[in-house]
Amino acid sequence: MLDFLKEKDVRSRFNLFPVRVVWKSESLQNIDLEGLLSNPQKTVSIKYEGDEPPAFVLDFGREIHGGIQLGQGMVRDKTPLPLKITFGESVVEAMGEPDQDHAIHNGTVLLPWYGYNEVGTTGFRFVRIEMIKPKTEWLCTGIKAIVLIQDLEYLGSFNSSDEFLNKIWKTGAYTVHLCLQDYLWDGIKRDRLVWIGDMHVETVVLSYLFGYNATIEKSLDFVRDNTPLPGWMNGISSYSLWWVIIQEYWYFMFSRKEYMEQQRGYLKGLVQQMLKCVDENGKEILPEARFLDWSTAENKDAIHSGLQSLLYWAFTCAENLLRELNETDLVVQCSKIREQMKKYRAPEHQVKQSRALGVIAGLENPVRVNEECFKKDPLSGLSTFYGFYVLQAKAMAGDLAGGLDLIRNYWGPMLNMGATTFWEHFDVRWLEGDVVPIHEVVPQGKKSIHKDFGEHCYIGLRHSLCHGWASGPTAWLMQYILGIQPIAPSCKKIRIVPYLGDTLDYAEGAMPTPFGLVSLRHEKDKEGKIKTQFKAPKEVEIILAGSK
Repeated sequence: MLDFLKEKDVRSRFNLFPVRVVWKSESLQNIDLEGLLSNPQKTVSIKYEGDEPPAFVLDFGREIHGGIQLGQGMVRDKTPLPLKITFGESVVEAMGEPDQDHAIHNGTVLLPWYGYNEVGTTGFRFVRIEMIKPKTEWLCTGIKAIVLIQDLEYLGSFNSSDEFLNKIWKTGAYTVHLCLQDYLWDGIKRDRLVWIGDMHVETVVLSYLFGYNATIEKSLDFVRDNTPLPGWMNGISSYSLWWVIIQEYWYFMFSRKEYMEQQRGYLKGLVQQMLKCVDENGKEILPEARFLDWSTAENKDAIHSGLQSLLYWAFTCAENLLRELNETDLVVQCSKIREQMKKYRAPEHQVKQSRALGVIAGLENPVRVNEECFKKDPLSGLSTFYGFYVLQAKAMAGDLAGGLDLIRNYWGPMLNMGATTFWEHFDVRWLEGDVVPIHEVVPQGKKSIHKDFGEHCYIGLRHSLCHGWASGPTAWLMQYILGIQPIAPSCKKIRIVPYLGDTLDYAEGAMPTPFGLVSLRHEKDKEGKIKTQFKAPKEVEIILAGSK
């Protein structure tokens, strides 16, 4: 190791070749571009001879993070060859003019004579390549994607008799895996930033997939160190609450006392700041920016109710952490403020996301909320972010069948629209009419599922089609179908409560713990009763509860 190289990238680099030519211009109809797919070493001559610039769109088969490498052969003209490159998470994005925020998604690259060049660091599946200088030749010696990703073994797993459900699980797993770069990002196209609120769903899913991963702590510390108190993380008061909630979850799962000790000073200061955000009536008075998720952004009652629950939840988590740190005075203050907050009643509403937080925090009755809110028009008003908390709240109400329906009918349609990763947002109303999926060229007169929908910060092509906060079903299926539920720190005690319902014949999988894998299989016998087989490390106590 060279002594001046101090930090090694945690990501690995892989080559990926295109699998399909989606579209090519008229001037290329007789050019064998498909040969580049079957033989990556094949050389193809493309000449810009007429009025129309030669152009084509390639499909790499799935969403990836990175860029592409292009080669130029030994042509007569040694002048570097300019090409226009456009990356897209959809075909319509690659054939359009993408947003340039957070990463460059289209621009010009120069290919050297008898050499190659690399371009791009973004999230994409499709690439449009266009020659822009007339009377030039591109002796293409190969095109491949350069994928940057953490090379991790999937320790957690899920497999069942429902292949569509299995595909949803894998898609969520791959979504959050792509977002685990040198930091844990929100999305790989945009914003490519550490948003602490997004990180909660991501952290839960990643813990079920890979167990401990240092990038999560690095990301938590990055935002902490860039948010001196009395600032609020990412400029959003609720996001500092999520930092506390994530820290408590992380400590419960892995019990890294040395790491938690490093949080002591900041945690104490933040909790003292949080205590000032409750008035004498027990009402939250968190400052701006007051944000839950985009789907609730215009409903002040839902925001207030949700923040009330989120703050209460954060105090519960803070109390647990401070007890471990022997910060007795703050433990007492957290307990008192929670009792005060219980007496306050936020305005009634039927916004699913906010009501879900009330259930999780322990401020609302799960069965009541499920009956009067979640079950009424169950697919309306959902978001891919807080959909995870709706799933959690439905599970707490015992409505696991409803949770499975939600996963199949809300996350599932994204797969039907060509998704290989889950999106920043999705609304089932987008499917009304003649809508074209992301992997097809959009004919005139039809709507694109990517370009023609969205609101807030995800309008049109700015919409991220790989967003870690959308991966919640992956963890939920392991928690409530496999039924793997840690109930003691470091996963030393795990309750297993399987659920197959009326739609599954079997489900099997595994979850990593600090002591090794817990693996299991649930299968219905001829009488419809579930038989469970499991293996666990000797340090992990398994409690097999009743099954359904």
